[in-house]
Amino acid sequence: MKVFHYRDVKAEDAEEGASKLKVRWLITKDMGAENFAMRLFEMKPGGYSPLHSHPWEHEVFILEGEGLVVSEEEERKFRAGDVIFIPPNERHQLKNTGQKTVKFLCLIPYTHK
Repeated sequence: MKVFHYRDVKAEDAEEGASKLKVRWLITKDMGAENFAMRLFEMKPGGYSPLHSHPWEHEVFILEGEGLVVSEEEERKFRAGDVIFIPPNERHQLKNTGQKTVKFLCLIPYTHK
């Protein structure tokens, strides 16, 4: 078992194509998690993730803030407390349209590595 505070994990710049977006890799294979990774993202106002797709799903829980989740078919608003499921191969992007930092947990399977 491991118990630690999220601030003990270094916030790194997120992937290329993102703006004003940091990620903390909270739970990883290095800790013994064989199936999923848990990441905490912090997106400043005006920030966004890249518009992208991949063959694995995302499970997202919005902790703080508000914004838009974008796909090829639609844009949907999100706010604190919302849950977002993004299926495999769906193009998607998250944007912070509010005045506060958006914080969200994102879980991904290790099947893509």
